[in-house]
Amino acid sequence: MIKLTRLTRRYGDLLAVDDVSFTINRGEVVGLLGHNGAGKTTIMKMLTGFLEPTSGTIEVDDLTIGRDTPAIQRRIGYLPENCPVWPEMAVVEFLEFQAALHDIPPARRAAAIAEAIRRTALADKAAQPIQTLSRGYRQRVGVAQAILHRPDIVILDEPTNGLDPTQILQMRELIRELSKSATVIVSTHILQEVQAVCERVLILRGGRKVIDSRLDELRREGRLLVTVDRADPALRSALGAVPGVRAVTPLETAGGRPGFALAADAECAPAVAAAVHAAGGALFELTREQRTLEAVFAEVNAAPQAEVRDAA
Repeated sequence: MIKLTRLTRRYGDLLAVDDVSFTINRGEVVGLLGHNGAGKTTIMKMLTGFLEPTSGTIEVDDLTIGRDTPAIQRRIGYLPENCPVWPEMAVVEFLEFQAALHDIPPARRAAAIAEAIRRTALADKAAQPIQTLSRGYRQRVGVAQAILHRPDIVILDEPTNGLDPTQILQMRELIRELSKSATVIVSTHILQEVQAVCERVLILRGGRKVIDSRLDELRREGRLLVTVDRADPALRSALGAVPGVRAVTPLETAGGRPGFALAADAECAPAVAAAVHAAGGALFELTREQRTLEAVFAEVNAAPQAEVRDAA
């Protein structure tokens, strides 16, 4: 388990990470989202022990960053956004060097390298110098070094950066495979990638955590959309009186008919339909709005900073 408690990081007068706390359980695949400067990379650098917190704590099971940093680092595989590689080395030579750095016993290195090459589909490029590879293949080399020692925690910063569509699909499949034996944290600007591979999302803004939710729970937070024959005040009042309906907003549906958006749980749908009938209205459609990750991200970043701080 990974536990961050009141984590803060300052660069002089700049507050890069501001009092962030969260817990990630073993085997979770978590997406870390936010615009440039939101604090994602700073948090990942503190998680991996490359950067010290100004205040707060980071715990991995019974280990703590600071007191037990080397032990935690041995359990982590990390792909930075711009992964440092030695361009003059061949792929297999670079992985041999990384295997030595990870203290993989000499007798196990060949098997570990072969497995990492297989999982990242690098077999055709294994003997080539890294400097001759495309950006996408270099990214795969970075992933290979991150998973070489079979870490308990895999942290990937923009793992699909530079990959073509086929390679992106392969990367998604690799992340799903990794999640069977490791906790995976993925930071990316591409929301579709989070929706494709993650079960939970953390959204940062201005160094603060503003959303921490499972993706299926975010989707359930959508409104009930009601299409009726008329939008008179009596019908709106009847809908507002339904137990569990927190707010009623008039709207015009895609077909041009009047309707209402109800802030209510899906369990209210039968009572909503009954209320329309009891008020003498005709119900044409009653659906659950699908709240997408794109919509949530836009809402968070459109809100005034003061509101975001209050929400956090």
